[in-house]
Amino acid sequence: MTRLSSNLAELFGKLDLLPHIASLEQFFSREQNIAIPGDQERHFRYIQALDALEFKAPPKSVGFESIINHLKKQGVLRFEEIHELLKVVRYFRLMRNHNFAGLIGEWMETIIIPEPFGEIDEYFDHEGNFIESRDEELHKIAQRIKAIKTEINDSIKRLFHTQKLTPYLVDTQIHYINDEETLLVRGGFNHVLKGSVVGRTGAGFFYVAPDAVLRSKEQLRYVMQERETKLYEYAKRFSAKLSNLVPFIGFCDREFERFDHYQARVLFARARDFAILKPQNNADVVLEEFSHPAIHKPKPISVDFRSNLLMITGVNAGGKTMLLKSLLSASLMAKYLIPMKINPHKSRIGSFKRIEAVIDDPQSVSNDISTFAGRMVQFSHLFEHKSALVGVDEIELGTDSDEAAALFAIVLDELIKRGQKIIVTTHHKRLAALMADRSDVELMAALYDEERRVPTYEFLQGVIGKSYAFETASRYGINPAIITRAKALYGENHEKLSVLIERGSELERELKRKNREVDERLEALKAQEAALKEAREQLRSDLDAEKAKLRAGYDEAVREAKEAARGMDMAAIHRQLNKAQAKLPKAEPIKIAEPEPIRYEVGQAVKYRTQRGTVVSVGAKDAMIEVEGMRLRVKLSDLKPSGNLPKKPKVTVTSQIDQKSGLKLDLHGLRGEESCERMDKFLSDALLQGFDEVIIYHGIGTGKLAYAVKEFLKEHPSVKSFSDAPQHLGGFGAKVVRL
Repeated sequence: MTRLSSNLAELFGKLDLLPHIASLEQFFSREQNIAIPGDQERHFRYIQALDALEFKAPPKSVGFESIINHLKKQGVLRFEEIHELLKVVRYFRLMRNHNFAGLIGEWMETIIIPEPFGEIDEYFDHEGNFIESRDEELHKIAQRIKAIKTEINDSIKRLFHTQKLTPYLVDTQIHYINDEETLLVRGGFNHVLKGSVVGRTGAGFFYVAPDAVLRSKEQLRYVMQERETKLYEYAKRFSAKLSNLVPFIGFCDREFERFDHYQARVLFARARDFAILKPQNNADVVLEEFSHPAIHKPKPISVDFRSNLLMITGVNAGGKTMLLKSLLSASLMAKYLIPMKINPHKSRIGSFKRIEAVIDDPQSVSNDISTFAGRMVQFSHLFEHKSALVGVDEIELGTDSDEAAALFAIVLDELIKRGQKIIVTTHHKRLAALMADRSDVELMAALYDEERRVPTYEFLQGVIGKSYAFETASRYGINPAIITRAKALYGENHEKLSVLIERGSELERELKRKNREVDERLEALKAQEAALKEAREQLRSDLDAEKAKLRAGYDEAVREAKEAARGMDMAAIHRQLNKAQAKLPKAEPIKIAEPEPIRYEVGQAVKYRTQRGTVVSVGAKDAMIEVEGMRLRVKLSDLKPSGNLPKKPKVTVTSQIDQKSGLKLDLHGLRGEESCERMDKFLSDALLQGFDEVIIYHGIGTGKLAYAVKEFLKEHPSVKSFSDAPQHLGGFGAKVVRL
């Protein structure tokens, strides 16, 4: 039902896709080109939308081109042609009545069927027969025709029962000769039967049309002419109405043709469990679980072809050519949105303006051209195009291997420069080795099962494959003695050289791959370092801005307090202090996370009071330690790590920035030694966070803790100065420390 251009048909034939296309054709409603003209991405969206719906397949139809031309010339359409129009209009009316949502529903809403089609539609049934009962005159004519035919049959039956005619009858059947009802009679019939001889048999019998029947037939022809005249009047009337709707008929023809493309692909994919891939805006060909439709029991293949050149080497009869055809076929079917067997979720196929297959042997006696010369002609045509996907089978065909390796290495390089993406199958290890050092070349080898001595029809990327010519010859019936002699002639050195070429190429590609990975990681680290540096600068900027804001608030509060003090009015002072206090954010208590308990291990060095020892065993709450040869059982809480320790438990200080002091530490209830440890950690954290002023609460009490704090701050190298806090921040029970 589709039409293929000669070039496209040839390409489908080379790739063994013609049976697949023939299967797709069965789902088309009308004959048309397999390619959908226009934006393929738009077409793919409509196909997806249609695939989500349940719909009835359209009826078989023909194009409206000749009908439109006939109407433009004010011609009269036959009822068959009118019915072709009605079939499409009825189908679109059915689709509109479904009230589909989304893209298809919106599309159907644009097809507004003119009223005259409804009037004409009433006169035809679904098989295209004119309903004569709708016209009273035609109905009467039909009854007259029926009566005349009945009269003809009755006349013949009466003749069969006429005693005078019976001896002359050869049989009692009605014979239709030249569309006339006749009787088969013997000679001498003219004495008892009046009629016309229509024909004669080889045995001397006569076919005679009785006069009574001829008279009835003449009446029937007259009535039939009346009927045809009446039907012609209807055809003329319908054609006049349709001639005014030529623009709509053309629009309807185009829309149905497009819909036919969509529905055929959707129903074909559903029937075969196929998928449709949309071409991507790149040149990658990534296939996952693809099966070529020409193979009866295919083994799905997965190929990642993103480079400019893919060289397929390996065992003879191992599937190299079929892999090449599969890559080209998948790309071609994606280009024309043809369903195929593939995993659509993991596969990607790029867009290619042209797809070329250099597969067949071009040798021709009639054209006086050799195999190699024919190949050169084919390659010369490839240089005329850009942005093409090219497949070349057995690239070394027809000439010396060493010369071919040098020639094709340069040819392939030039084709790549022209933007072409190439797939090559070859047995030339030298050609593969010459191309393998390029970063834009991908190698793939067909694998061979040496134990079973058969190809696996699987492929390994990144290596040069061995041809296994001797093994293949043996598998296809060559005498083992011949193969043994051939191996001896080939020699062990050639075999070792082939292995070295394969291994050297593999190692070189592996080294380049690792270097590429290292470069990528280095670039990633540089990018990460730059991002961290930028983030650090941003944090520093934000911190400086916050510090300036806090300083401004603090200065404002001090200024207002000083203004209140000048008046020596205690009530005013308290009011101003309260007002300043209200401007400051409420200080939240410092949250100190509890340190995780230390886990001691056997053999770990620990400190018990003033002595050092080693852990011998560990229990749930106590441990056995060895101190100077003596073993002691002590509580875990009395031990401290000594020497090689596990990580110190972290004490996380979570604080909120205060608009005056910035950070607070509460030492209430702590002893002198413990408070010093806390202050040391606290001041270190404050310095890391960039604070230049903090506050430490120690309380008044006996004064011992206040004294310890004061002495510690005097000795601390990072403390510029410290003083008692203002009254509303703790007074003598707190110290403001400047760093």
